[in-house]
Amino acid sequence: MELKRVVVTGLGAVTPLGNSPEETWKNALAGVSGAAEIKGFDSSLFKTHFACEVKDLAITDFLDGKEARKMDRYTQLAMIAAIQAVKDSGMDLDQEDKNRIGVIYGVGIGGIKTFETEVKMYGAHEAAGPKFSPFFIPKMIADIASGQISIHFGFHGPNYTTTSACASSSNALADAFNQIRLGKANAIVAGGAEAAICACGVGGFNAMKALSTRNDDPTTASRPFSKSRDGFVMGEGAGCLILEELEHAKARGAKIYAEMVGEGESADAYHITASHPEGLGARLVMENALRDSGLRPEDIDYINVHGTSTHVGDISEAKAIKEVFGESAYKLNISSTKSMTGHLLGAAGAVEAMLTILAVQNDIIPPTINHEEDDKDEEIDYNLNFTFNKAQKRTVRAAISNTFGFGGHNACVVFKKYAE
Repeated sequence: MELKRVVVTGLGAVTPLGNSPEETWKNALAGVSGAAEIKGFDSSLFKTHFACEVKDLAITDFLDGKEARKMDRYTQLAMIAAIQAVKDSGMDLDQEDKNRIGVIYGVGIGGIKTFETEVKMYGAHEAAGPKFSPFFIPKMIADIASGQISIHFGFHGPNYTTTSACASSSNALADAFNQIRLGKANAIVAGGAEAAICACGVGGFNAMKALSTRNDDPTTASRPFSKSRDGFVMGEGAGCLILEELEHAKARGAKIYAEMVGEGESADAYHITASHPEGLGARLVMENALRDSGLRPEDIDYINVHGTSTHVGDISEAKAIKEVFGESAYKLNISSTKSMTGHLLGAAGAVEAMLTILAVQNDIIPPTINHEEDDKDEEIDYNLNFTFNKAQKRTVRAAISNTFGFGGHNACVVFKKYAE
């Protein structure tokens, strides 16, 4: 069976750097930090008082207010990114076979804000008997974003959610890619969303000692590959790609951002939260992705790394890159856009894939910010080009994006410049 070619024809994003792909990309190239004091709840009693929240977003510019109130925040963000991406794709939905368009969306946690609110409400009224909203379950469940998107557009193709912690939306992109190249769909609305900046989310990650506590200087707290890193900065948001079969896209005259050419998956099989210290799973997932794409290590010009700003994770990923790419590792640009967006958990893969695609399209690499020359970790090889602090122009023929999740889940997606 000859596999179909898959291209990217639409982008959508709501992130701590901006409420559109254009604004997010502009601020990423400028090295803007999305971190600030938490506004969504009172964090004064918590160890961490800051996060990378979405800012100045008018939900009702995209969604009917009554319908939006029936959605958890993560679903609202997912819907907005999908609406942007479908519009950007230029598809005339009245002319499309909606049975051949699907939705695959990733989320790591789901409606945790709804869960927190409903449990608090139950506790406040426990003596009088159970009191829960009839929308509690439909707002909370992890699959509801993909369901809501398909309902909104009337898409009847493959529809489900991938959940693999912080690899969730990269797995969604991988599944969408495979559905299309196997001929099961003409197009897939694929991405991820997360909105866990609440007492349960921050408190839970604080208890694990996973979050930075640099409360005196939040904008510099996410500092991947720097010795003084002390944990990740939580982010929220959504990213969405329209993945489309090439001939279908060409037939309707679609603009093409890039071609998706491969994906890889692996497991660390090591620890429930820590990555393998030698980067075993990270190495394997990149090898699998390269093999699937048919590209060689020397064909890759950029890696958008997982790079969360945790001690073991950053070291193990850098080791894995050296093992997979050999001498070519020193010719790559590497950057962690989490230094600016924070860690968007289940949405990270989709947002970072979007930034990777824009790097391929525009031949410029967004930076890894917050690195100081005297802040070097002796376990990291700084002969690698981590694109510290300033964007760098270069030809980007092909690029990969890594995402790794609690439980040892690893996913990698591969994009290259589109050519006939």
